[in-house]
Amino acid sequence: MSSGTETESSHTYRRSSAGRPWVLVFGTLFVCAWSGNQFSPMLLLYRDVAHYSSAMVTLFLGIYVLGLAPALIVAGAISDNSGRRRPMFYAVCFGLAGSVLLAIGEFGPIPICIGRLLAGMSVGTAMAVGTSWLKEVSQQPYDAAADAGAGARRASLAFTLGSAMGALVAGSIAQRGPWPEVFPYAVHILVAAPFLWLVRKPPETVTFTGNHTSLHTRLIVPSAGHPRFRRVVLIAGPWLFAACALSYGYLPVLLADASGDLGLAYATLLSVVALVSGALVQPLAQRIDSVSSARGTVVSLATLTVGLMIMMLAIALDQLAIGVVASIVFGCGFGIGLVSGLLEVQRIAPAAHLARLTGIFYAVAYLGFITPTIIASLTPPFTTMALLTVLAVLMILSTLAILMSYRTHLPADARRTPA
Repeated sequence: MSSGTETESSHTYRRSSAGRPWVLVFGTLFVCAWSGNQFSPMLLLYRDVAHYSSAMVTLFLGIYVLGLAPALIVAGAISDNSGRRRPMFYAVCFGLAGSVLLAIGEFGPIPICIGRLLAGMSVGTAMAVGTSWLKEVSQQPYDAAADAGAGARRASLAFTLGSAMGALVAGSIAQRGPWPEVFPYAVHILVAAPFLWLVRKPPETVTFTGNHTSLHTRLIVPSAGHPRFRRVVLIAGPWLFAACALSYGYLPVLLADASGDLGLAYATLLSVVALVSGALVQPLAQRIDSVSSARGTVVSLATLTVGLMIMMLAIALDQLAIGVVASIVFGCGFGIGLVSGLLEVQRIAPAAHLARLTGIFYAVAYLGFITPTIIASLTPPFTTMALLTVLAVLMILSTLAILMSYRTHLPADARRTPA
């Protein structure tokens, strides 16, 4: 870990003639997000070309979470104690190793599973640590022009744009390009490799005191017990990535007959449309967010509920165009919810807990990514439409639960965390 203090890092940065350090942190988070989502539009390729079963394909999609969730928690705990730079370096390494294994996936499902696990570790580490690092370099003394919400906006934007680029590049190559099971991952390797060096450039923002506390102690996050976090942030979190998984992970599979030979292109389109919509809505998302209520979170869940209903209509009518509309609505709800969730976390967490609480938020949120795997495992005996109806009801109940805490335990009181 870096042994330099935050003050020394600040002086080093001010003496340099380099640009804003947030740009390099943004880029690192971008390439890690790319590694995580480049697989999503490839699901139909593995099912129809590599002839894996639908159950195996959804396993490939879901195993990603097994690497991501622990990385979110552990990386955040390590980073809050010892620094941001080294965990982000490892995040890039995990992403590159994952792409290498996915590129040799033609040798069987084991490299694919391990590659997806490493991709999850990359994204988990980058989201917990990079989001916190980006927030810290998006304020004084590193960025005097940034407003209070710039860090959350930039982190959300880096994730959504990186995810969109991963889907766009991989899906486009897989549909029409050479070596469809290899070349998409080779492109990511070429783009991400320079960040093994670039990630060393931004200033360290965490002071390393030399106190080597146990990992168990570092995993304890008192601010996670704050009622605002439990009653608002955690309830909404899983629905964000459930929407992503349904939109561009599962909907293309359900509409595969309608898309025919253009299945990969359609899956890519849904990924890009959802994530670009999530990115474009983020300036509006910050205006919707409120420190005096859970308005941003409620708007997000209401939008996601509408998106789910449109998705059900697309499936019932077997209409590709309606599926695109569903992805746009899902993306808007996701973007609003991600910005609002990160702003809530940043208002709740003291500086010493920021990466850890961010990691917990993302870990819970990413549980929603296994939604298609659960639906596939329950179909049969239940029908897809019946299970989606249950999801819609649960989403509405979640919104009502958040409304019960709409103006209670407000962010102004958030730092008074329980002992």
